[in-house]
Amino acid sequence: MDAQARIPANRNPRRPIRQARRRRTRETDAKPPMHAALQNRPADGTEHTSWLDLADGQRLFLRDWPLPQARGAVLIVHGLGEHGGRYRRLAQWFNQRGYAVRGYDQRGHGKTPGRRGGLRHGDDLLEDLATVFNDYANGLPHPPLLLGHSMGGLVALRAVLDGRITPPALVLSSPALRSWESPGMIRLARVLSRIAPNLPLRNGLDFDQLSHDRQVVADYRSDPLRHGWITPRLADFIFRDGARCIADAATLPLPTLLLVADSDGLVDPAGSRAFARKAASSGQLTTRFFSTLYHELFNEAEPGRGQVLMQLADWLGRQTLSERH
Repeated sequence: MDAQARIPANRNPRRPIRQARRRRTRETDAKPPMHAALQNRPADGTEHTSWLDLADGQRLFLRDWPLPQARGAVLIVHGLGEHGGRYRRLAQWFNQRGYAVRGYDQRGHGKTPGRRGGLRHGDDLLEDLATVFNDYANGLPHPPLLLGHSMGGLVALRAVLDGRITPPALVLSSPALRSWESPGMIRLARVLSRIAPNLPLRNGLDFDQLSHDRQVVADYRSDPLRHGWITPRLADFIFRDGARCIADAATLPLPTLLLVADSDGLVDPAGSRAFARKAASSGQLTTRFFSTLYHELFNEAEPGRGQVLMQLADWLGRQTLSERH
């Protein structure tokens, strides 16, 4: 997509901007659903939840890890089949470094209702992210940094490249820019997305390829909120928009950290390598490769996880310095 064709911020060429309203879910809390109330709560690792009601009738389940006098904020976008609650430990890591954190369950995932792995429109996940991002940013002194993992990395990157949202910086963890699926399966997903877009299919993810930490794998297997489904419309979105992100890489508009698991059995790391090559001309990309680590870099066994977080902390520190100057 060239610069002239980019979608203006928060605009969708087919549908109007979604308006949303948020409702708290903690029945014991009588305070109104204001962002300030969330931000002023103690950072005790407690997860505070709420619902975001979208104009199309969809509801999104939100999780907040607030922090008083936060230096900044982070919005986390999870991957296929999982949910925002799996990022609790990462949110606490950010809390310890002065960041408030929000995550949400994408439609058809976790506690958010809807067909598991399904979409009503091909750009639903992009529209949802823009709505959540703006809702969060409206209650903060500065827009939040954006972090996306796997499919969530694809959603975050595409929304940024389209100009739907403008975070101060972007972190991509094992983004789903290229699949291990065969060209024939990719073509089949495109055909089925037109004739049977909501056909439930098994996503075929190999749990053992998530992490070298066997407890992480066991917890994922027993997690009642994860699911193993995908529909042709969602699969086609992943295949098409992953390729589009690589094609548009040179237009990357903001500081981005790309974290790549070179031993990833779930997402083909060649997609991240192709994106990194094309994005080099933008001057915005920092890439870190981890040769022996599996897909979930933030859930890897030690010392791998510590190495990933050290790179993230170093990059965040340099972003803070650059903002001051």
